[in-house]
Amino acid sequence: MQQNDAQYQKMIKTPVPRLVISLAVPTMIGMLVTSIYNVADTYFVSRLGTSASGAVGIVFSLMAVIQAIGFMVGMGAGSVISRLLGEQESGRAQKIASCALLTSIVLGAALSALGLWFLEDLMLWMGATETILPYAAEYARAILYVAPVMTASFVLNNLLRAEGKTKLSMVGIACGSLLNIGLDPLFIFVFQWGIWGAAVATAVSQCIGCAVLFVFFLRKKTIIRFSLKNLSFDASIYKEFLSNGMPSLFRQGLAGVASVALNHMAASYGDAAVAAMSIVGKIFMMLFCVLIGLGQGYQPVAGYNYGAGEYGRVRKAYRFMLCVGTVGMTVLGAGLFLGAGALLRQFVPDDKEVAVIGTAALRMQCAAMPFLALGIACNMTFQAVGRSVKATLFASCRQGFFFLPLLYLLPRMFGITGMEAAQPLADVGTFLVCFPAMRKFFGQMEEKSTSAL
Repeated sequence: MQQNDAQYQKMIKTPVPRLVISLAVPTMIGMLVTSIYNVADTYFVSRLGTSASGAVGIVFSLMAVIQAIGFMVGMGAGSVISRLLGEQESGRAQKIASCALLTSIVLGAALSALGLWFLEDLMLWMGATETILPYAAEYARAILYVAPVMTASFVLNNLLRAEGKTKLSMVGIACGSLLNIGLDPLFIFVFQWGIWGAAVATAVSQCIGCAVLFVFFLRKKTIIRFSLKNLSFDASIYKEFLSNGMPSLFRQGLAGVASVALNHMAASYGDAAVAAMSIVGKIFMMLFCVLIGLGQGYQPVAGYNYGAGEYGRVRKAYRFMLCVGTVGMTVLGAGLFLGAGALLRQFVPDDKEVAVIGTAALRMQCAAMPFLALGIACNMTFQAVGRSVKATLFASCRQGFFFLPLLYLLPRMFGITGMEAAQPLADVGTFLVCFPAMRKFFGQMEEKSTSAL
């Protein structure tokens, strides 16, 4: 109880910029380490050839599906728990946490069983060509074995963030990712396991990272406690966190669908295009994850203070997150734009076609990076305050309402350049939709705050 009260006072009394930064920096570091692992994994696998590089992009779509399930449960439960802790309803928060962890394991196991049963068909559906298929199937098999562990890890991470323990979350993520970076060259080249080595490195690292996170809960370093007696058959509990997790399911699920669609479109231009777009996706994700980390530091601040009725602090947190995110993405995008060509050549130095396609795509994406922060802030704000329908709608904008139609239309009009431009234009479209929505939301919140006085 004392720990709960101390955390409550911290979340509603600490100056907003300092609070957001204190929660966001560990999350950003954790996300950055994860994205560095993804880039390193792509780099090591690229030493095995263009088809192996393409396989990483195919399996990335599968991992996006696993993430969609994990984030649906984890972020859904996390945002509900943040508000409940802000309302000082810790009993219900404990029940939701225990039910969410069990749900993630069950759903992960179901996905694992289905994926292994239909493995090759799944890889072909996700865009693997005949030459890429053997690599993709081998990599995906190991990932599917640990799918329940991965979904549980996403839930544990988000529960830690929900109660403001982002440093513990960072440690768990960093342990798994750094271990993976070390195991990749060992398994791929020293043990000569090839792409199977990269897959095993990922699987082992996911298990270790999950174990580290679970230890924090067992050692009572958290407000949340897992207990069999907190498990419930009350449908309202599951409905509450699953409905609140729908924005995350749509955001991550549509990212998976978009990745599959992009793989298919790229495959029509050859393995070089698949490999190039895979590499660009991993590089861009490294920067995008920094923004996601900032947003995940902002989200519990918004949820706690909204639950406590501190609407002015919610507005301050939103403005701070938007300003820092926009400036940061602009600076990082400018630097990456200038170094795009040299960076792409590091991955596949012997395949100039990959470098040419990837450089053009990466530079287009960099040009749209100043528009990214508003979309993340919008989606996470509505999810944090429990407006699930709006959060789901805005979560669907970037990859669903804009990217997929643009990916269908633009290549037919402009060829491979249209494929490269689809995502940046989708980011600009998302910005234009989110801008008036956030003005309206905070205008309504100000009226609500004034009427309460």
